[in-house]
Amino acid sequence: MSSSTARSQLPALPVKTVIAASLVACFSLPMQAQAQQELPAEGELQSVVVTGTFAKNRRTIDSESPIDILTSRDLQSTGSAELATVLARLLPSLNFARATGADASDAVRPAQLRGLSPDQTLVLVNGKRRYTSAVVNVNGSLGRGSAPVDLNAIPLAAIDHVEVLRDGAAAQYGSDAIAGVINIILKKGAAGGDVEVGYGQTQERDGKQKSIKGSAGFALGDDGWVRVSAEVAERDPTNRAGADFRNPAEPRYGKVNQRYGDPESKPATIFLNSEYRINDNIDWYAFGNYGKRDTSAAATWRTAYNGTALRTPLFPEGFLPLQNSTLTDQSIVTGLRGEAAGWRWDASLNYGSNKFELDLDNTVNQSLGANSPTHFYAGSLKNEQTVFNLDAAREFPVSYFTGPLTVAVGAEARHEKYSIGAGDEASYTGGGSQGFAGFRPANAGSHSRHNESIYVNLEAEATKKLSGGVALRHERYSDFGSTTSAKGSARYAFTDALSLRGTVSSGFRAPSLAQQYYTITTTNFQVVNGVNTPIETGTFAVNTPQARALGAQDLKPEKARNYSLGLQFQPNRNFTTTVDAYRIDIDNRILFSANLVLNNALKSVLAAQGTPVGSGRYFTNAVDTRTEGVDIVSTYRIDLQDKDRLDLTVAYNHNKSKVQKIADNPAILTANNLKLIDRQSIDRITVASPKDKFSLAADYGFGIWNAHGVVTRYGSFTVPQNDVKLDQTYDPQWVLDVSGSVKLGKNWRLVAGIDNVTNRYPAQVTSAGNLNVNGTQPYSIFAPNGFNGRYYYAKAGYSW
Repeated sequence: MSSSTARSQLPALPVKTVIAASLVACFSLPMQAQAQQELPAEGELQSVVVTGTFAKNRRTIDSESPIDILTSRDLQSTGSAELATVLARLLPSLNFARATGADASDAVRPAQLRGLSPDQTLVLVNGKRRYTSAVVNVNGSLGRGSAPVDLNAIPLAAIDHVEVLRDGAAAQYGSDAIAGVINIILKKGAAGGDVEVGYGQTQERDGKQKSIKGSAGFALGDDGWVRVSAEVAERDPTNRAGADFRNPAEPRYGKVNQRYGDPESKPATIFLNSEYRINDNIDWYAFGNYGKRDTSAAATWRTAYNGTALRTPLFPEGFLPLQNSTLTDQSIVTGLRGEAAGWRWDASLNYGSNKFELDLDNTVNQSLGANSPTHFYAGSLKNEQTVFNLDAAREFPVSYFTGPLTVAVGAEARHEKYSIGAGDEASYTGGGSQGFAGFRPANAGSHSRHNESIYVNLEAEATKKLSGGVALRHERYSDFGSTTSAKGSARYAFTDALSLRGTVSSGFRAPSLAQQYYTITTTNFQVVNGVNTPIETGTFAVNTPQARALGAQDLKPEKARNYSLGLQFQPNRNFTTTVDAYRIDIDNRILFSANLVLNNALKSVLAAQGTPVGSGRYFTNAVDTRTEGVDIVSTYRIDLQDKDRLDLTVAYNHNKSKVQKIADNPAILTANNLKLIDRQSIDRITVASPKDKFSLAADYGFGIWNAHGVVTRYGSFTVPQNDVKLDQTYDPQWVLDVSGSVKLGKNWRLVAGIDNVTNRYPAQVTSAGNLNVNGTQPYSIFAPNGFNGRYYYAKAGYSW
């Protein structure tokens, strides 16, 4: 990737050198040095959870809320090395579309839980709040308007298991925990280690993926340990673009000029996790990460001719702008925990940052004519978070309860900062660099806020059959005031095999700093009168004169109410079924507005403010929504002869969202015949995700061999347009993934597999309204399984 003199960054070589050295160290560790206690056997940790509870030794079967536990083995069961992709294949309620041609969203793709916005799911690492990405999804992809956590910045090599709480939890964790909580638990301890190399490619012989990853533990004397996990990968792009037959006069007429598929990506990441016993009552712990991911994504192909005029003499045959980005992700969490006077306490300090820097290559600024450079530095985005947290919990005996009352109290202080860095002058002068105009000095700046919270949590087993809990949390934000969230939960066991559980909670999501202050002027393509038309589009922060001129108001927090009712059935240790119904009401939901194509009067108003654009947009509290659904998960283990076993899992999610209320249209827009929230914006959050998802997985272990297969049905979805006649509904799609493995001796394991065995693709985009750009972009970026087709892979691993 090219770099600009205006861009300050660490050279890539030392990062990869450090990570490669870590992998070598992992591989070369003598097994004799691992004289530590063995890790829990596979499956044992599935019974104990730490997410959504302060009680000790809480099992999943005892939980009042639905919790999924995905082991390291589960996470390694697919051909993908991206955490978000793996979670989407394992969890029926999680959706991860593969955006392409969506600017920065190609590099940082969002995932959604229960059909809600990607930033309405809270992500924790070792129980500590993870910072969100700097990238705002502002184009027409899934999760438009969100700035969620970058799940793919966390490598699978570092993860011991993942706990997914499918319930509102703002009263326990604060902002964002509306759809649920994803808690990523890192590998720990000095014992054991592993190294794995992998290779894969698609049926079309593109999308080659090469990776090496590993994890190893080291003893810190007799009282501590540190675990190092690292991963380096190279992922080639895929391309499913169609040939360009638009203009016979074009020099490249009839050829494939667009690149439409996964971007080229080169991630390199290292994670550390450590703990040291200071004395019998106090432990010190620390964990953190540093990683870089270089991504090269393609923008829309620029034809040689603009009408009959040559677009630029620098590219007489046309050109494909490349968006070359570097994402730097780093964090450090350190703290002390222990016991005092019967209380378990934990005090921690948590810092994390996510920085996105963008270069443009193979493109021009047409305003500069033949003197235009072909490389541009477009600027940077950075999000930072600092958190101080103090928790304390204790069990109190209550004479009329069959179990103790767990009382937990805590306090938290958080500081957030969001920054925009300007690009070089050539990237934004005039029309700006084609593919992505740079951030202007007027866009640049830093904004921050802080908030403080206090909370209390009570849990108890009142009788052998009835348990429950209540939680209350109060927060004060420096930018919008105070809010209070509450939660009540209960579980009643009719028998040892059958129980009923339910929760009621209120929650909120604070408008992110990115949603309040992200601003840029760039070229967007919109279909106008059937023609894919480039329009200079301004994205305005809500407090700017430009946004106010278009009717913007200060953002308010989203307010949520969650209700869930579930049934658990476990007649024996080998069979478990859970059915959980839920309803989530969200008021003041924040959406990114429609692209407001301005008339001459409004153009003049914005031009007088120094912003000559043809379209404008901003964030707004747009709608109240209701989401209803059901999750069904059933597992069955069949014990066979000679310790062979067959594990079967059936999972299903049905999800439906609808809009209850739409905010009033600003008077200035009504007077100019514009809608702030158009039909497409509304339907994108209600029908653009699959209505349901079903999966049936089988895992058969026999001797040294293992066979794994999963068939997934992705439900229908609709890609909406403002003209209802241009809506396209996609039929359900069945996908089969299979893999097999063999253990060679005590340490080696070989794996081979095929994802999408039957090479299924989604239906192609209709040509109506030129939505497929004359056939050059044939597949929808909303497709839940992407459109890469069949994928072959192989892995070789060594563990000790």
